[in-house]
Amino acid sequence: MSGVLPSQSIVEMITRGQIAAELPFADGQVQPASLDLRLGSTAYRIRASFLAGKGNRVSDRLEQLQMHAIDLSQGAVLEKNCVYLVPLQERLDLPGGINAVANAKSSTGRLDLLTRLITDGGVEFDRIGAGYTGPLYAEICPRSFSVLVRPGMRLNQIRFRDGKVALDDAALKALHEEVGLVSGQAVISEGLGFSVDLRPETGSLAGWRAKPHAGVIDLDQIGRYRPSDFWERIEAEDGRIILDPGAFYILVSREAVHIPPDYAAEMAPYVAMVGEFRVHYAGFFDPGFGHAPAGGSGARGVLEVRCHEAPFVLEHGQIVGRLVYERMSERPEALYGQGIASNYQGQGLKLSKHFRTP
Repeated sequence: MSGVLPSQSIVEMITRGQIAAELPFADGQVQPASLDLRLGSTAYRIRASFLAGKGNRVSDRLEQLQMHAIDLSQGAVLEKNCVYLVPLQERLDLPGGINAVANAKSSTGRLDLLTRLITDGGVEFDRIGAGYTGPLYAEICPRSFSVLVRPGMRLNQIRFRDGKVALDDAALKALHEEVGLVSGQAVISEGLGFSVDLRPETGSLAGWRAKPHAGVIDLDQIGRYRPSDFWERIEAEDGRIILDPGAFYILVSREAVHIPPDYAAEMAPYVAMVGEFRVHYAGFFDPGFGHAPAGGSGARGVLEVRCHEAPFVLEHGQIVGRLVYERMSERPEALYGQGIASNYQGQGLKLSKHFRTP
């Protein structure tokens, strides 16, 4: 059956050698509908972001753009606003009918750590054509905070697809009527629309804005850092905020989202017609997100917002993005938040796992 491949199919691909790695695969690396990718031992500081382009190898382009190599084995800092290329430990030998898509992990996105996958012959970021054979690379650009990284860290993840898997609007409406995909009214147009919450039910905290001159974040340190050292509180007493160009914000969706066990979802890119801002870096929603065994109760989606060319007024309830739902080829053996370590199940407005709970 066509669809997004679940954890058990990913394990089979590893067994068949269609996914290989320099070191043995780690516990927890296989997720319900994706595989975490691990950094290798060297980072290359490069002059500019790039794609290999059709017929070209990344290693050849790297020779043209490399500034210097950085040994990660003892830990090294990737500086804010610099661009790095890191060969990953995994490589692919995909069958002809299987394509793949990559995305940043949730914690990566919430740190404004732009992480994209590139491949030999690639003409798009994060997209891998069916039958690709070759190495994988992460292009990393810390936007708000410098970060300390080590080999084996998992900043992005890859999802494998067999055939056409996205639900059209008619199928999405039918699924919503059957199981309930979102709290409140469902806005369905080329996906499931979601809006921003700027009127918190309790307290006055509506979001966070990254401070421009914060310290280094060690990505191995969980629950260590005080939010006040890295973030400014955003309070929206009148239900609106003005986004500053170049600033990075953590906000939350007004709706609680439900991903049923037989489906996965991906947050679609922003549409410039609704405003010059981006609302996500980490776009994968796993089967079981916001799902309770007795029925979906939903979990709100965290929005990683960066404003672009001009200041922009963001209003409570404004539609800012959409979720594209995809069929699974079969139900994963483990769901998000059930039997696996899931940091953001049942979340509200939440910073990355590196910060203490305010």
